[in-house]
Amino acid sequence: MKALEEKKKIKETLMKKLLERQEEAKVIRKVVGLVILCLVIIIGGTAIGGYLYVNSALKPVDPDNTKTVKVDIPIGSGVSSIGKILEDKGIVKNSTVFKYYVKFNNEAGFQAGSYDLTPSMTLNEIVNSLKTGKVMRKAEFKITIPEGLQLDQIAEIIAEKSPYKKDEIEKKLNDKKWLEQLKEEYPELITDEIFKKEIKRPLEGYLYPATYPFYEKKPSLDTILKKMIAQTNEVLAQYQEAMAANDYTPHELLTLSSLIEEEATEKADRGKISSVFYNRMEEGMPLQTDPTVLYALGKHKDKTVYKDLEVESPYNTYQVKGLPPGPIANAGLSSIEAALQPEDTEYYYFLAASNGSVYYSETLDEHNEKKAKYITNKEE
Repeated sequence: MKALEEKKKIKETLMKKLLERQEEAKVIRKVVGLVILCLVIIIGGTAIGGYLYVNSALKPVDPDNTKTVKVDIPIGSGVSSIGKILEDKGIVKNSTVFKYYVKFNNEAGFQAGSYDLTPSMTLNEIVNSLKTGKVMRKAEFKITIPEGLQLDQIAEIIAEKSPYKKDEIEKKLNDKKWLEQLKEEYPELITDEIFKKEIKRPLEGYLYPATYPFYEKKPSLDTILKKMIAQTNEVLAQYQEAMAANDYTPHELLTLSSLIEEEATEKADRGKISSVFYNRMEEGMPLQTDPTVLYALGKHKDKTVYKDLEVESPYNTYQVKGLPPGPIANAGLSSIEAALQPEDTEYYYFLAASNGSVYYSETLDEHNEKKAKYITNKEE
């Protein structure tokens, strides 16, 4: 009898503990549930708040305010500094949102000057105004630098449009002290790569092709040249991730872009030309591009002859594998993008016909057949 009572007590004790544990489990589940619910509310609230904030910042500051505000954009201003100026003037709500809007939409080519802007303008309208250079003051003169030009050709254009002579422009472009200053001012763009002994001209390829307005009758030569370098810096800043993915420095990217620019015609697909260069480099084949030979020779002419290919130079891609030491000309945006995003092809050869068409081949035999059909042979 006594044993039965003890068993009964033990059973009651176990049931009591079981009930207590069940109650504890219920309390723990409630607490955990409340914590998760709080986290969801906080995260969701933050996300919604962030979305609403960004969405608001993308809209005009005041849709009904059409009163013009004078906004001065200094020469060499980057997207961040432009955004800060616009925010300070009440033209955009948030400079950071403006910066990421510009980068997300791959906008570039902003021009310095004094602008008439209003708080009612959309971000797209503001960006277009800054790109088209609709300014209050009339430019004293403009310098237009086309794509695919070498420094000596660019110096001639600057000399024609500005108060400076070609020789003093070229002297400035080769001034070691000034180049060191540029390195400090544009550390992401100007590096020790431009000082290598094989480099013919340190800033070859670094003066971006665009139209540059100037609002003084005689701006300093430093101002003129830095405006073009700043534009290159601004453009390449958009492609930092792509450069890292391709393991390119800005110098290497400008070098490959210049080869594509010099080989391309109006009808050419730069993506395919780029793919040829990539395919040849992957196979350890020399690039064999004629413009590098002409650059090595220091000549501007329509075509090369067999004797030209014998020139001893690190720029001669018939003799040296891989990229040349540096750019051979300036390159436009389409060539820069092609250098970063080549098409996926099996082409190893291409040739440009006199009508501007470009023909691609996978094998040397196929290339030679097209060469015989579309191109007159190089002179002996």
